[in-house]
Amino acid sequence: MRIIKVNATNSTNEFARDLYHGKSTFEPVCVVAHCQTKGKGQRGAGWVSNPGENLTFSVLCPHVDFAVEDQFFLSAAVALAIADVLEKYEIPKLSVKWPNDIMSANFKLCGILIENILKNANISASVLGIGLNVNQIEFHNLPQAGSMQQMSGQNFDLDRLLENLLDSIEKRLQTLAARQKQLLLDEYISKMFRKDKVSAFEFPDGSHLTGIIRGVTREGRLFVETEDSDYKTFDLKEIKLLF
Repeated sequence: MRIIKVNATNSTNEFARDLYHGKSTFEPVCVVAHCQTKGKGQRGAGWVSNPGENLTFSVLCPHVDFAVEDQFFLSAAVALAIADVLEKYEIPKLSVKWPNDIMSANFKLCGILIENILKNANISASVLGIGLNVNQIEFHNLPQAGSMQQMSGQNFDLDRLLENLLDSIEKRLQTLAARQKQLLLDEYISKMFRKDKVSAFEFPDGSHLTGIIRGVTREGRLFVETEDSDYKTFDLKEIKLLF
């Protein structure tokens, strides 16, 4: 995969989208930034990262060509690809916090933001935005953030780590092309953060729910067993897991 390195950019996702512009012939490309000034996360949140200490990059995947209703499988594949690599680096207590944050114990190491480019009822291309905390050791006013170095006590080579991540992402995407979606979904569910544990959730209006994560649907909706033994599903905009 071709890698484009930039010293600074507002957002690697925006940079990658500008490269695409609906081209009919385009190979996968990775844009990695030394400094990202306006990184984006889920729910409109920003992604803050110390320059030169972490990985902030986006992978442009043209010709994805699968239906919009199957887009969660792409999210799950990318999350598992990141987890595969961190497991090889012996990062402890890894899990995936719905929908696609990578956790080590109760600390968030990685955030993923996927932006799909649509054509008719299908996804024609995807931009996979990834922020991974690697060698940063201080996170001011972010008590739930952590890094690979904090969790392992080791310093990591960013270029080598990036190569491993890109290889892993490509392999995971091949499972989608091979239509192995249910196997991938089952693996994702097995690695979910706080699965089968009593957890607290918050609704957009500030009210709360206590329940147990039991899995996720094929559409990516969180499957929760509530206190009264009822089963409900929620999408990302409807509920937030507190931890």
